[in-house]
Amino acid sequence: MSPKSGTPKKNLMLFSGRSHVELAEEVAKHLNVTITPQTVHNFANGEIFVRFQESVRGTDAFVIQSYPPPLNEWVMEQLIMVDALKRASAKRITVIMPFYPYGRQDKKHKGREPISARLIADLFKTAGADRIMSVDLHTAQIQGFFDGPVDHLLAQTVLADHIRDTYGESDITVVSPDSGRVRLAEKWAQQLGDRPIAFIHKTRDPDTPNQAVANRVVGQVRGRLCVLIDDMIDTGGTIVKATEALLNEGAADVVIASTHGILSDPATERLANCKAREVIVTNTLPIPEEKRFAGLTVLSIAPLLARAIQEVFEDGSVTSLFDGSA
Repeated sequence: MSPKSGTPKKNLMLFSGRSHVELAEEVAKHLNVTITPQTVHNFANGEIFVRFQESVRGTDAFVIQSYPPPLNEWVMEQLIMVDALKRASAKRITVIMPFYPYGRQDKKHKGREPISARLIADLFKTAGADRIMSVDLHTAQIQGFFDGPVDHLLAQTVLADHIRDTYGESDITVVSPDSGRVRLAEKWAQQLGDRPIAFIHKTRDPDTPNQAVANRVVGQVRGRLCVLIDDMIDTGGTIVKATEALLNEGAADVVIASTHGILSDPATERLANCKAREVIVTNTLPIPEEKRFAGLTVLSIAPLLARAIQEVFEDGSVTSLFDGSA
């Protein structure tokens, strides 16, 4: 007991699912803690079993899990971990999902459709989560789906620092792949030194996933280095078509910057052959060797996550991590 406050000393414990242990270990290193040991395995029928090997009573628990394929298995594993922590009397449970699963299903486009992003939030609340931490949500409204604090961290600073250091002397135009992300492009442009912006006017068929048609470029790109930004690259179709449109409009070069490298097939092949100078992503998701290619740069999100965890643990402010001014 502390002689001044009369309250027990707070104890931070970090827990990791099996999907992206490398990221969790890097976060632990920045925090100067170790990942809490656990027993976890799958039964023959696919059911997951988790048991922590140390007492978690009264702890401030942070549970990190990324969501590469098979996404649903990793969601279930993290839910089970949260349930185990709740039943073992952890004081506060923060779920860290660097890439928010089902984030693209945040509203109903037509009747009889689910809002799966809300369902994910409800599942973790039911399991016992007190707080959610994620990076670059597909839409900001997802923050309102969870009944509790949501720390929406931004990777913009991580990506923009790399671009500034590498291409800062170039004539840069920041390009949004569609009109819906123009506001984000404006923030990027300001962070890179008041650069001009452009966007791709495109159409998308809501009945056909992962396909879009790049129509025309709006803005001045001729002779300029275009920094094409997006929150995620899945199959790569949208971003590659946007790259082609920019080069056809006379762009000197294209650099692609995206937070989440999902890289579902055939993304690697498309990106490797799309004539972009560089494709920059973060390690919110693991990127195995077979999905890496010449021109791909993977930046670490671990320092940002570690700082946010420390601020939450110390009841500090994470506002600067929300607005990109970290």
